[in-house]
Amino acid sequence: MLGQLVIPPHPDVLVGIETADDAGVYRLTPDLALVQTVDFFTPIVDDPYLFGQIAAANAVSDIYAMGAQPLTALNIVAFPIDKLPGAILVRILEGAMAKAAESGLVIIGGHTVNDPEPKFGMAVTGIVRPDRVLKNIGAEPGDVLILTKPLGSGILTTALKHDQIAEAEAAEAITWMTTLNKAASEASIAAGVHAVTDVTGFGLLGHLAEMLRGSKMGAQLSFGKIPLMRRVLDLAQAGSVPGGTKANLRHLSTFLHCAPEVSEAEQQVLADAQTSGGLLVAVPPQKVPFFLAELADRGAQGWEIGEVVAQSGIFVIP
Repeated sequence: MLGQLVIPPHPDVLVGIETADDAGVYRLTPDLALVQTVDFFTPIVDDPYLFGQIAAANAVSDIYAMGAQPLTALNIVAFPIDKLPGAILVRILEGAMAKAAESGLVIIGGHTVNDPEPKFGMAVTGIVRPDRVLKNIGAEPGDVLILTKPLGSGILTTALKHDQIAEAEAAEAITWMTTLNKAASEASIAAGVHAVTDVTGFGLLGHLAEMLRGSKMGAQLSFGKIPLMRRVLDLAQAGSVPGGTKANLRHLSTFLHCAPEVSEAEQQVLADAQTSGGLLVAVPPQKVPFFLAELADRGAQGWEIGEVVAQSGIFVIP
């Protein structure tokens, strides 16, 4: 739909909507640019405090994906104040404040509407040097694709919603969803990587496709190298898959090429709609050891899951 709009160009817009990047970037001076993003969604866990933490971590992730420093945030709240206790909203906001404080983000206001279905998120502003912006384009043949969080939060939270797993079994997903991408962003900056994006609603495959199309490249993934949260593949095989995940796969039907040994459930895991997922980074091969060491020094992890190739498309092998 955005393709139907005629958006006037501006010399200070360094990153707009053209490449479906994670945030917009606007140059203020030769040495300073604003990075802006917004995200909000309905609760994916029952605990309001955890929901606030997840939503905040998810919103600020786009700033980290651009290599920027988070600065300020505005809360976006939809809440049925006449149907749910106000104390629930207070806990959501407390969770968001805690995660914001961890990232160095200052919440300076927001907007609230009365709505039958609760929703929460943030509009976040960061700052970055114009010459140090990380983008989701620029991947080159031979680059190693590294993922910094395992997949499966969409499938696990869907299973939890339908009482297919106990709350304790979703603890791993909650831990990852409340983990900031700060360390992965800092490691990406230090290593001088070629391209970065965060893995959220379009799943690993969808966000990788955006990176590849913008870079005019393709990629080969090895499913066996991709980190998964516990029970995710079993749940996918049992049909516990979010509708968004299935839509992601349909959208990629002409760009995705899987070996016969890669099952439908495995493809669904790769397209699983994540919340507050990790960063997907295209790293020049000679810089991979340094990048992984930078992650480790900051208490983070990275998994080598494939490589960038010149042939258009995503090719998945077992």
